[in-house]
Amino acid sequence: MTKPRVSIGLPVFNGDKYLADVLDSLLSQSYPHFELIISDNASTDKTAEICRGYINKDSRIRYIRHPENMGAAWNYNHVVGLAQGEYFKWAAHDDLYHPDFLLKCVSVLDRNPGTILCFSHIVDIDDGGQFYRRNDHSLDTQSYKPYRRFHDLLCRYHTCLQIFGLIRTSYLVQTRLIENYAGSDRALLAELSLMGKFIEIPEILFFHREHQNRSTRANPTQESYSEWFDPRNRGRLNFPNWRLLRDYISSALMRPLTWKQHLACLFTIALWILKNGKFLYRDLARTCMKLKYRLSAHPS
Repeated sequence: MTKPRVSIGLPVFNGDKYLADVLDSLLSQSYPHFELIISDNASTDKTAEICRGYINKDSRIRYIRHPENMGAAWNYNHVVGLAQGEYFKWAAHDDLYHPDFLLKCVSVLDRNPGTILCFSHIVDIDDGGQFYRRNDHSLDTQSYKPYRRFHDLLCRYHTCLQIFGLIRTSYLVQTRLIENYAGSDRALLAELSLMGKFIEIPEILFFHREHQNRSTRANPTQESYSEWFDPRNRGRLNFPNWRLLRDYISSALMRPLTWKQHLACLFTIALWILKNGKFLYRDLARTCMKLKYRLSAHPS
């Protein structure tokens, strides 16, 4: 295959229940000029068997299997490092797409050089693929003002699913990508918002699956979710909300903005702190409890 314009990165661990459906959904896209990079984090179910079956059907698939589970953050970043395309898209192992998703997103990015991310309206589907609810959140990410885009991603409710849109690879690789803490995808979106506009196609082209084995539901505690991001986090003290705050500040200060835009972004972060202070407090309280338990268990 000649060099593709689009790279789709599909990081997966034990995704055999829905994997064939999402592969069919991606491989039936009306826009054909893409590569599909599947990075298997040492799955123990039938994921490898399913992927090897599809390799024989479509030469656009690149399948990599790792000898051990390196964690979700590493796997998400690994597929970016392998991408050859001008545009990049992450795909989860359980979501579905309209056949024209790529075609319409590529068309938007081709026509709008100042736009760095394109996504669409979203609906949630249930375990069986049936309509569950709409997933619409009106954000001002198409604004020409960077601090407006930054503000809405920090201070207005959204489910962070823009991360599964189509992104200009040249901009994505300038970011910190996905870090090994819960919420780092929010930090990445905020960083990207200071680099360029996001355009939302007013059509339902993305079907996000809600089910009990989703990462946030299968890992209900902060400790288990942290370990899902990176197995090395086991037993470590975690401050995900403080790390998110650090990355917001870093993005606001490091991007080449005017001094007025820098101030507006810092003001937005102050608003975020007021809104999320209880979560910052919980990080500290949880850590104090862990330290107290460790000291009582090992008084020497």
